[in-house]
Amino acid sequence: MANLKEVRNRISSVNSTQQITKAMKMVSAAKLKRATNAIVELRPYANKLKELLSNLSSSLEDGSSPFLEQREPVRVLVVAVTSNRGLAGAFNSNVIKTANNLIAEKYSEQFKAGNVSIIAIGKKAQEFYERRKYNVIGNNNEVYNDLNFNTVSAITEAIMEGFLKGKYDRVEVVYNHFRNAAVQFLITEQLLPVPKSEQEQEKKDAKQVDYILEPSQAEIVEQLIPKNIKIQLYRAVLDSVASEHGARMTAMDKATENAGDLLKALKLSYNQARQAAITTELTEIVSGAAALSAE
Repeated sequence: MANLKEVRNRISSVNSTQQITKAMKMVSAAKLKRATNAIVELRPYANKLKELLSNLSSSLEDGSSPFLEQREPVRVLVVAVTSNRGLAGAFNSNVIKTANNLIAEKYSEQFKAGNVSIIAIGKKAQEFYERRKYNVIGNNNEVYNDLNFNTVSAITEAIMEGFLKGKYDRVEVVYNHFRNAAVQFLITEQLLPVPKSEQEQEKKDAKQVDYILEPSQAEIVEQLIPKNIKIQLYRAVLDSVASEHGARMTAMDKATENAGDLLKALKLSYNQARQAAITTELTEIVSGAAALSAE
């Protein structure tokens, strides 16, 4: 059985860890509230913009926008959205695993030819792919220091420019979609070009509205498609941020519970060791007293 000093040190260590996990849970809960508000407020706007764009583009012919041009995916860009920090359970590793599976299953030939590039939003993905010598483009870890539409739009504009210049034929985004504090699920979306099936489905689902357009329909769509692409990536990043705080809050809550269970076991062990020591001392005293009486 462990000695009393060793058990006391372990109890002190676990107590300190439990205080840290409690504090991290509270911080994540506060940040989760702000992140949830941001994504909940953006979703109606993003959905309405998508609906409006679908109505306007339903009568346009293919090739009306270069961002709708379907090309053979010879060169592929994968955007992996993770966080800058860990201690969030499997939040980051699941994104990386999903991105790796996407490359292995869908773009294995392009990867073998060296035509798969990575844009990592978040330090965890950046470090993972740089260590493994992937073609990582840029460093976007600072985006979380001042997260807003403009900072994410700068990344999206670079992606769109690369698509227009033919650097990428297809762009896929991998991120955690936020449902609630306890539930986040992984999403893989094609950012560019807009998939034909999605365009056709949007045309079927959209309610046809007789808009009065000024200037022309083509000019308005030309402006809305790039904006919609920017909104999609911004929504993915906000979803990821909310999911990160939810995952970290859940992980820290579980860690706090585990620390509590470990403390109970350690205190029981400490009491057993203490009682054994007291029993040993009493036995020695009684034995000594009996020896003196016998004399």
